[in-house]
Formats: sequence, structure tokens, C-alpha cells
Amino acid sequence: MITMRTVALTKESTKDILENLLKRSPNNYGKFEAAVDNILKNVKEKGDEALFAYTKEFDKTEITGETIRVIEEEIKEAYEAVDPALIEVIRKALVNIRSYHEKQRQNSWFTTEAKGTMLGQKVTPLERVGVYVPGGKAVYPSSVLMNIVPAKVAGVDQIVMTTPPGKDGKVNPSTLVAAKEAGADEIYKVGGAQAIGALAYGTESIPKVDKIVGPGNIFVALAKKAVYGYVSIDSIAGPSEILVLADETANPRYVAADLLSQAEHDELASAILITTSREFAAKVSEEVEGFVKVLSRKEIIQKSLDNFGYILIAENMDEAIEAANAIASEHMEIVTANPFEVMMKVRNAGAIFIGENSSEPLGDYFAGPNHVLPTNGTAKFFSALSVDDFVKKSSIVYYSREALREIHKDIEQFASSEQLTAHANSIAVRFEDEEQQEE
Repeated sequence: MITMRTVALTKESTKDILENLLKRSPNNYGKFEAAVDNILKNVKEKGDEALFAYTKEFDKTEITGETIRVIEEEIKEAYEAVDPALIEVIRKALVNIRSYHEKQRQNSWFTTEAKGTMLGQKVTPLERVGVYVPGGKAVYPSSVLMNIVPAKVAGVDQIVMTTPPGKDGKVNPSTLVAAKEAGADEIYKVGGAQAIGALAYGTESIPKVDKIVGPGNIFVALAKKAVYGYVSIDSIAGPSEILVLADETANPRYVAADLLSQAEHDELASAILITTSREFAAKVSEEVEGFVKVLSRKEIIQKSLDNFGYILIAENMDEAIEAANAIASEHMEIVTANPFEVMMKVRNAGAIFIGENSSEPLGDYFAGPNHVLPTNGTAKFFSALSVDDFVKKSSIVYYSREALREIHKDIEQFASSEQLTAHANSIAVRFEDEEQQEE
């Protein structure tokens, strides 16, 4: 029998839950770090040779310099293998995702003043970005769209995708179709930490990129962490999580279904309900039990709920919101009598879903906002993946001689106070003739 553990919300219980949830962080998997470092070192030194050897060892298939890159023929095959109805859905989702991300685009800007200054910010897309797409049991064409589209909208010159091949040496067809539709420029058949190494350092076949995005297993997460600095990364993604804020007006059947939509991801996923109604909590627990009996990923859900599933009973909505802000969940649903009022008080959440018809999978697949979101409490300081992740900003400074003359002594004084006399001199030297004339 599956019932979700129900706990009264106190400072103490919140603290215990936070500690429990942090056990899922990739930072706690140090035992794999040595293996990952070894893979990265080999890829850096041996390039393609290391990639081919690791693919044979981990993916049980042979790839060579001739077969590592996906060719048009394989993409054509993929289109024939995928249900045309799914291709249609991918295209509809793409329209929404692209439209949402286009609103995030920023332009360069410049301001001028009559005295002869111009200041500004130049926004430049990254030149080359690597997108990692997991393979194996799970196939996520939706993640392909979410990682490629903002890069495309930002204007990235070259989008390089890597994904592990199956034992037949091929890439999953729906992954290929999604990549083609979203606009990937090159696709390579390599996965795991070795793919991250190839993107970070470059090999004979795979070009070095400026930034790596995309989810993966613990080896991929640790590899991204290790190469950060050689390249930029989006984040170290942890397991999926949902937090539902609900009062007695919510539909317990809907809420139970939404909680389980995340619990089925993996055994480390977290599903939390915070409610002000004990009666409602009992109804949700009952509905959870009914759903689990009929859902296909029953074992995974069971473990996820046993380890990281909670129903928390709060005294009032303010207390519930305070706990939700402390947990800072990846996905937050607000299903209350006044959801917009509650939303105004939420500080920390990766994505916020408002009202009973805005269930979390709407965001995963179709609505448009990005589903690559901060996990493990990092929503306190990180944001969803966006166009901003694929551009960089350079400051622009121009001063005429007249404008510099007005303030040069101020800068010289500032620099001298920090005992940086060469800094002061770099300004002063431009006016030394004038200074001599004045003397």
C-alpha cells in the first residue's frame, strides 16, 4: 500500500526535509569523480581514439571516424521511422517554444552625451555550443527542443549535438527528428563523460565548443562540473522535483496525478505537497495510492515517494509559502483559491504553474517556457535556461579628449589612492603637454 508520509510543517521538519533532499545533489557523488577525471584526461590526450574505445566499452558498439557523425541518410531514415503525428506535435511545440524565447532576445544598446562620451553594451551570440542529449532507456525529444531553440534564437553560429548510440550504432529516431526540426548543425554519436570531454577539448572529429548544455546521468553531470572553466556550462542538473501549494479548494485527484508526474522520472525524484488542509492531504494520499496501482513505472514511483515524497500540513498559507521558498523547488504548482496572490509571495521556484489546468507536463512539452530548470534548491540563485545563456555582453566605452579632460584628475587621484601609479600615469600622460604649458 502506498501512502505518502504526512508531516506537520515546522521549522524542524522543513530543516530535515531540506537535508534529505540535498542528499540527491551531484555534489554528493564524489566516489565517481576519479573515474570521470580519468575519462576526461584520456579524451584530452588521445582524442577520437579514446572516444571510440569508451563507446565500445560503455555503449557496446563500434564507431569510427567515418561513422561518428550522423549523416543526412540517417536523418532521412529517422523521419521514416517516427510516427508522422508525433512529428506534427514536435512542430507545434516548436512554434510555442520559439515564440516564447524570441521575447527574451536582447539588443545591444548605446547612450551618448553631448560632452563627447558614448557608453553601451554589445550583445554577441556564442560562436559554438554543445548540446548533450541522453540516450539509453529514456528518450527525451522535448529536451532536444528546449536546449537547441534558445541557442538558435540567440543567433549561435554552430550548434553541435552529441548523444550516445544504441547497440546497433544508431541514434534514437525521435531524438534525430527533434534535433533536425530544432536546428542542430552537427550530430555526433557519442555519450557519457567522454562526450563532454570531446566538446570541452575538441577531438579530430568533434570541434571544441564555448558552452555545453543539456542533462545527463551522474557521469555527465560530474564531467560538466570538471570542465567548467575550459568551457561554460548551463548547470549541474539534479533529479527532477515538484512542489504543489494547495488549499481545500484544489482537486485532490489532479494534485495526486501532478505529484506522480515527477515521481516517475527516477528513484531520486522528489514530489512534495504543502497544504493547509489535513482533510485534503488525506484525499490526495488516497488518490496517489489508486494511481500508482495502474501506472507503468510503479516501482520507480514507489521508491521516489518512499525516499523523497512528502505531504506537509501548514497552519496557514503564509507558513506554506515560507516553506516552499525554503525548498525552492524546480517546479511549483499553485492550486489555491487566490493563486495569483500566492504567486506574488513566491521568491524561489524554477517555474511556477498557476491554477488547476496548468499542470507541470504542460511546461515540459508544449507551453513554450524552458523546461531546463534549477534543481536542488538552486532556484534561490539560478534561472531557467534562456536566450541569455547563449550570448555574452561586452561593455563599450568611448570618451573624447574634451570629456576625458574634465575628469582626468579625478581618475588619477583614485588610482594613486590605490597605489597604482601606472594606472594614474596611463591617464596623466595624455595631458602632460597641457600640464607643462600651464606651469
